[in-house]
Formats: sequence, structure tokens, C-alpha cells
Amino acid sequence: MSPMSFSSRRQLLQGTASAAACLTTPGLLASGFTSAAGDEGWFDISLAQWSLHRALRGGGLDNLDFARVAREDYGVNGLEYVNSFFKAQAGNFEYLAKMKKAAGDHGVKSLLIMVDGEGALADEDKTRRRKAVDNHFKWLAAAAYLGCHSIRVNAAGGGDRGEAERRAADSLVHLAEVATPYGLNVIVENHGGLSSDGSWLSAVMRRANHPRVGTLPDFGNFRLGGGKSYDRYKGVEELMPFAKAVSAKSHDFDEHGNEVHTDYLRMMGIVKDAGYRGFVGIEYEGGGLSEKEGILATRRLLERVRSKLQG
Repeated sequence: MSPMSFSSRRQLLQGTASAAACLTTPGLLASGFTSAAGDEGWFDISLAQWSLHRALRGGGLDNLDFARVAREDYGVNGLEYVNSFFKAQAGNFEYLAKMKKAAGDHGVKSLLIMVDGEGALADEDKTRRRKAVDNHFKWLAAAAYLGCHSIRVNAAGGGDRGEAERRAADSLVHLAEVATPYGLNVIVENHGGLSSDGSWLSAVMRRANHPRVGTLPDFGNFRLGGGKSYDRYKGVEELMPFAKAVSAKSHDFDEHGNEVHTDYLRMMGIVKDAGYRGFVGIEYEGGGLSEKEGILATRRLLERVRSKLQG
């Protein structure tokens, strides 16, 4: 992937977005910390669209209603989109304009787009890896238009651990170079395989060593495969120095409103001690409660923990 090829792609991205009169001003959204919590406390609460995946997939909720529901039903101040719910609309700026207007009308910030299904950024095959990088450009344009600070990508790939680290870092830096003029970050979630190994993903961050490359630590995605899991507290602690967003994963709650798989007080203490002062996204994935009840239970838990850790 030569610098010249990426220069031409930057021009293509700029031309596409400019034609829609939509790009955010470079530098305004340098990190996930651009939306301080203010009077709310040391972090603000956002909603990951995946929390409503059953309603969205089942036809009970339209993507264009996400902003309204997030604000009116859950009282959050930030939105974390998932590309699979509007995948065919990535380059349709008339449709994206409706999403942008909905967020503005309801007073919520568009924070990031979680990008799935666009290829493995650490693929062993160079051609497939290049194609995966190219596939993400349209989501950079969409994120810039919506006013997001980041796209979330996956650092998937196989083969030798060290070589996968090198390939992932290389792809992330190439994407970040395209993202930089638009004030966008490229952030990686622990999301299965090697990426769920906190030591490996933090090593990818150090190798990339780029201010626009970072992480989105997820409290629950530490399954390594083969029935093995990485310690979630250790993993989040390793990923927090690079974090530009945080995902508060939840599944099940006890009678006291605590998440039974994650000690939220301990986990959010790790987040705070790392100096993070941005949005924390609710991502409810459980089946014991309805999506609405699960989201609200997670919100109440975050608010309670925020109060205990305040100051």
C-alpha cells in the first residue's frame, strides 16, 4: 500500500464528502474526549445501537428513529451507530442527512460508527488486506458527515501472532492517515480472536504509535476461542491508555441491580484511574430482560457507580 495510492484515496474521500457539503472541520474531533460530561459527572452516557439489535432486525425500530428513541426512552446524550443497520446507505448522503438531522433535532451527539463485515485488517493475504482497508473509506466519509469522532474497526486476522500484530498496525496506520484530515480516529474493539487478548491489542497500539489510532475497550468481549477467556479487568486496564471510547457491556443483573459477570465498580474504577473523561456506551446483550429493561438497568448501574466514584 504505497503512500501515493492512499493520497489518491484521500482525494476521492474528500471529493465525495465535499460534494455532499458535509465534512466536519479538521481537528475539532481529535479524540473521544471532546464531549465532556460537565455537570453530569466525570463521564457521560451514550447508547450503542447494538443494544437494540433485536428491535432493529425485527422491524420494531427503524434506524432513522434511533436518535429519537435513544433520547426520549433512555435519556442518553450520545449515539454509537452500527454500520450493519444502514450498510446500503454508506454513500447515500441524502439518507445520512436524515440521520444527522434526527440527532440534531433530539439533541444527541453522533459519536462513532461501529464497522463490521468489511474484511480483516490483519488478513494474511495482502490483496484481501488492502481490500479491507479500502472498504472502510466510505465509513470514514459517513462518520465525518455525521460529526462522529471515530470509526470502530476490527483487527481480525490469523497466522503468527507477531506477524498479525504487524499487519494490523500497518492497516490501522494507513486508515488513520486517511482519517486525519477529517478529525477522525480509527479505534479497535476487543472483539474476538487475537483482539480479545489485551496484551496483543495493546502491542498493536504501541506498534502503530499514531495519535489517531486507539481502542474501544469492551467490558465483556474477552473470549479467545477454544473455551478460553482473557481476564477482563486486566484486558481493560491494558487497553485504557489508548482508549477513545468505552463500551459498558452488560448481560444479566442480580436483585440489587448489579451486573453478574462484571464488577462495574471495579471496572469503572480502572476506566477512571486511566484518566478517561468521555462517553461510556451502554451495550446490553442479555436475553433475560427485554432490550428496553436491559438498557435502563445498565444506565441505572452506571449512574450509581458514577456517583460512588465521583470526585
